[in-house]
Amino acid sequence: MDFLSAEYLSALLAIIVIDLVLAGDNAIVIGLAARRLPKDQQKKVIIWGTIGAIAIRALATLVVVWLLKIPGLLLIGGVLLIWIAYKLIAEGKDHDIKAEEGFWSAIKTIIIADALMGIDNVLAVAGAAHGNFSLVIIGLLVSIPVVVWGSTLILKWVDRFPVIITIGAAVLAYTAAKMIVDEKWFAGFFESNPFVKWAFIIIIIISVVFFGKAKQKATAGSVS
Repeated sequence: MDFLSAEYLSALLAIIVIDLVLAGDNAIVIGLAARRLPKDQQKKVIIWGTIGAIAIRALATLVVVWLLKIPGLLLIGGVLLIWIAYKLIAEGKDHDIKAEEGFWSAIKTIIIADALMGIDNVLAVAGAAHGNFSLVIIGLLVSIPVVVWGSTLILKWVDRFPVIITIGAAVLAYTAAKMIVDEKWFAGFFESNPFVKWAFIIIIIISVVFFGKAKQKATAGSVS
């Protein structure tokens, strides 16, 4: 595939679109993970969290063929993402944490969540790149400004509209449930039973929000 050929440019456009579509989810994860930190550390977390997430995504794309051979990968990733979604709600807007501990904890949350949510993205990008890793790098670099800008915007909105935390966690829960139903072990069953599939997804979302809110209220009650 020659550089700047029609085939190269069309593949690059496809990768950029894929990355930008996912950027919304990334911005939610980064914005919510950074919300509990002091203002002076939020920008650092956004930048380093984005860099870490992009690096992991690039490495994952390199080994995508190997990833496809691992049975249960989507199931494990989905379960871990459910836990992350629950924690986002349960921890609320608690600022009573050590800055350094919170800083690295936020970056860890961003990288893990992005890696889990990005499995489908990695597969799509790898397919569009046709083995050309330069396409993957260029596509990811184009998406970085969108993720950083979106994360900063969400941080500002969270202070004014706390419901965004719940909405963001629900988005993560939906993504997690979709990963589980797409797992090869269960995909055939859920495809044959679409009602059960959507009922399962809805139950996961409702459960994450319900138990997350319950934990948040219980924590607030014990503190007061």
